[in-house]
Amino acid sequence: MATATFVHEGESVDYTPGSDVAAGDVVVQEDLVAIAKTPIASGALGALAVTGVFDVPKATGVGEGIAAGAQVYWDAAEGEAGTDAEAGANKLMGKAVQAAGDDDATVRVRLSQ
Repeated sequence: MATATFVHEGESVDYTPGSDVAAGDVVVQEDLVAIAKTPIASGALGALAVTGVFDVPKATGVGEGIAAGAQVYWDAAEGEAGTDAEAGANKLMGKAVQAAGDDDATVRVRLSQ
């Protein structure tokens, strides 16, 4: 019978980007949404956080508030978080751990994969 082998705690995953990644960049790989905590040069092995709490950009304006506990999705095309999955186009990144009002430019999200 096959057995699993422990690799690490899973707070981050290895990542080798095709172009430079800045600290704070949100990286989407299929359904995996992760954040670079430090810069990663193109072609260099780095790490992306898949757990933790981050302040991420969100849209502002009427109806753009996000309640604490709400599921938060990453819209890679717009480079911002929101509560709409847009039929799977936006990827689940986690849950809001603090309410963000309509005029707040960021929302505090606990990543969960």
